[in-house]
Amino acid sequence: MLRQVAAGVLIHQSELLRNNAVVVQGRAGVLLVDPGLTDGEMACLARELRELGQPVVAGFATHPDWDHVLWHPEFGDVPRYGTAGCAAALRELRSDAAWRDRVVEGLPPEIAGETPLDLFGLITELPAGSTQIPWDGPEVRVVEHPAHSEGHAALFIEELGVLVAGDMLSDVFPPMLNTFTSTNDPIEEYLAGLRVLEAVADGVDVVIPGHGSVGGAGQARARIEQDRAYVQALRDGSDLEDPRITHPQPDWEWVSDIHTGQVQQLANWRARE
Repeated sequence: MLRQVAAGVLIHQSELLRNNAVVVQGRAGVLLVDPGLTDGEMACLARELRELGQPVVAGFATHPDWDHVLWHPEFGDVPRYGTAGCAAALRELRSDAAWRDRVVEGLPPEIAGETPLDLFGLITELPAGSTQIPWDGPEVRVVEHPAHSEGHAALFIEELGVLVAGDMLSDVFPPMLNTFTSTNDPIEEYLAGLRVLEAVADGVDVVIPGHGSVGGAGQARARIEQDRAYVQALRDGSDLEDPRITHPQPDWEWVSDIHTGQVQQLANWRARE
């Protein structure tokens, strides 16, 4: 169900992973960011937009992870933008004849048969040098940074005080480093990404993470500090007191496995490098 979180900004949250599809209202229709996850959820979102008389006029994928590059035919054949890095990663994936099998292997088994893939990853890179989404609506600044994945970007709607954070600043997931494809230090990349977000944090009244709860005034900076503390503890091997791991929300105890796996992945990355 669509829920308004700021003037002209609504979210539609998935059930399994609490993904936040973000809807930004423009003059002729809406910008749709990171819709997901199942056919039923996306069809429901499309139906609600029709009932509001708000067609989708553009899309955006914050980064190339599977759950952020989905699409549904009912959203229409409109430009779906991403950074150059995001678009390139998805072109490379789809160039493999077995790409669909690779994607299915990474889907949660609970929804593997319900996630439509025909329009998966069909992202157009933004025009070279562009720092804004080209559409007829509020100015949406693309805030690209190196954290979490290649081609990752947040969206900052300054006039509305809204930051769409992609897979960062979550209250249910700890920071997840890019230990798989990065050739640079994933710790330093993540800290650099947090500094990029910190540069706009004072203008943020509403922060929308890729997963979890929307935060209000002051929460962008608070979540940046929490994520920084987690990443620095990983870097230093110090004791970790992060409530997302030590006191997870009900039915989210499995998040501790993400942390355990990440510690091992970081050790593997360091061994390779």
